[in-house]
Amino acid sequence: MREPVELRRQRILAVVRSRGAVKVTALAEELDVSVVTVRRDVEELARAGRLKRGHGVARSTSLAQDPAPAPAPERVDAAAEGGPVALVVPERHSYLYETLHGARSVLDEHGVRVSLHIAPQAPGTERPLVEQALAGGARGLLIAPRWRSAAWEESDYEWLAEVGVPTVLMERRPRPGSALHALDSVCSDHWYGVHLAVDHLVSLGHRRIVLAARNDSPTARSIRAAFAEIAAARPEVEDWRVVLSSPDAVASDGRHGGGSEEGAGGRGDAVAAVDLAAVLRERRATGAVLHGDVDALMLVQQLAESGVRVPDDCSVVAYDDVVAALGTTPLTAVSPPKAEIGRAAAELMLYRLGGSSGAQGAVRRMELLPELTVRGSARVVAVPPQGTIV
Repeated sequence: MREPVELRRQRILAVVRSRGAVKVTALAEELDVSVVTVRRDVEELARAGRLKRGHGVARSTSLAQDPAPAPAPERVDAAAEGGPVALVVPERHSYLYETLHGARSVLDEHGVRVSLHIAPQAPGTERPLVEQALAGGARGLLIAPRWRSAAWEESDYEWLAEVGVPTVLMERRPRPGSALHALDSVCSDHWYGVHLAVDHLVSLGHRRIVLAARNDSPTARSIRAAFAEIAAARPEVEDWRVVLSSPDAVASDGRHGGGSEEGAGGRGDAVAAVDLAAVLRERRATGAVLHGDVDALMLVQQLAESGVRVPDDCSVVAYDDVVAALGTTPLTAVSPPKAEIGRAAAELMLYRLGGSSGAQGAVRRMELLPELTVRGSARVVAVPPQGTIV
């Protein structure tokens, strides 16, 4: 299904506002649409006064309106001395781009040079970029590998453990006991984020809940595993199911890496995209958690076309909160602290680069908690008396 025009334009605005200025060609690549389409969108947004248009560039209106900031006082910072810190993130990954900009803001503030490397969408592409950065004098590495499948992830463990400079993983938590277990990392506590979503639905009386999630990233796999654990452990949840949220929601190499989520009554995971409306009717589910929020808006639209109204027939909580508020029905959403992840990772890197205490300090594995923003996509349902057959 084609992405709605207004949703695409809101995504353009979100990117432009977060970066200040973006080339039209870069927007087209990131949004995976034609340059002509993006140029037309930018022209309409500029005409409406929502951004500024230059020669091949879209600029935030705040850049034109806000006075130039006063120069920061010169500071002496031991971490600012030496080569750059390499930042490695996947291409066309808006989720991690917010993390990237959070990290860069901290490093810029401390006078630490940044060398940015964008990894193509294929296994093994991060390693040559890291080697190139090290050859160019990088003395630290902040990295968020794509890792679309578990096999892809584990293939990077050995070389990444031997980089030889301070390294911090951003929004990634390697398998316990692996070669990267003792590597500094900063990530969202996705278990807690899923808990917020499920707990909200349960508090509204929902007892039969479906998770429609991607399965092509470490975040997606964490969400799927957390939902299976939480749903199975909650005595109020009578039935749950995990399905794919999108036809392209699995790793391109065909290895899903997510395992099977099992529960009472033969409940389990699907390995292909399904008709969500049919699953909701089959399971008699009244609540759904949808990952991520762009997929969530598309799924809500598909549900409406199938006669399932949100929230009247099904309450929805989106996982991620970039565009969740922009749907016809604004979606209640879990918001991982993406920019804060980048800032915390950069601060940890500065600690490592700041002297002997940082170089010798214990490994740090930080988790930041997501938040839940309640909007209009979930409502109270009646809970049948105990023992009632429905």
